[in-house]
Amino acid sequence: MNIRILVAEDNEILREDLCQQLNSQPDFSVTGEAPSGARAVELALAEDFDVILLDIEMESIQAGIDAAARIHPQRPQARIIYLTAHDNDDMILTAMATGAVDYFVKGSDNELLFRHIRMAYAGTPIMSAHTQEVMLREYSRLRRNETSLLYFVNTLASLTPTERELIRYLLQGLNARQISEIRVVGLDTVKGQIHRIREKFGCTRTKEIVAHIRDLGLEHLFR
Repeated sequence: MNIRILVAEDNEILREDLCQQLNSQPDFSVTGEAPSGARAVELALAEDFDVILLDIEMESIQAGIDAAARIHPQRPQARIIYLTAHDNDDMILTAMATGAVDYFVKGSDNELLFRHIRMAYAGTPIMSAHTQEVMLREYSRLRRNETSLLYFVNTLASLTPTERELIRYLLQGLNARQISEIRVVGLDTVKGQIHRIREKFGCTRTKEIVAHIRDLGLEHLFR
């Protein structure tokens, strides 16, 4: 087995040392080195390789991510592993959305990196516990939002034209008294209509409805 590896790292000393360490392994061979994300894209599209190690911050703060976004559609079978100093949640989510299979933080043991490379090549990548936690948390959030979105869409279909109009005013930050004055309708009537809207959405407070609509990006439905 010979795993062909491209290395993209803008720090020359770190890049040379990493390549030397990789080449010391009997089943690894570094087939290309890139000092920038742009060069990494050129190599990835021109050379045969199995795994590419991408630093994230090179000529720009997310040069590696931009490179991965260009490489993955052209070389979908290649394993992209981020090798970076960045370990914050937002960066992990942004990076892993490019089709990468692993996210490895610099400074960890070389033997652990080698194992990550071998597992990624075998098709069974082993992301760190932190990366897995971030990914699972985002997956759970998206599933919750999907469920909420379906529920809200179904509820929206049951709204009357008057109720839609009331929600539009609520999204503008108006209260029941202000709405009654605009619509020239009794305050008790408006309060009763808003109460029915809360019942339809299963909310106890009007602010909850407004917050959900905004969180789900559905404000345009009430314009």
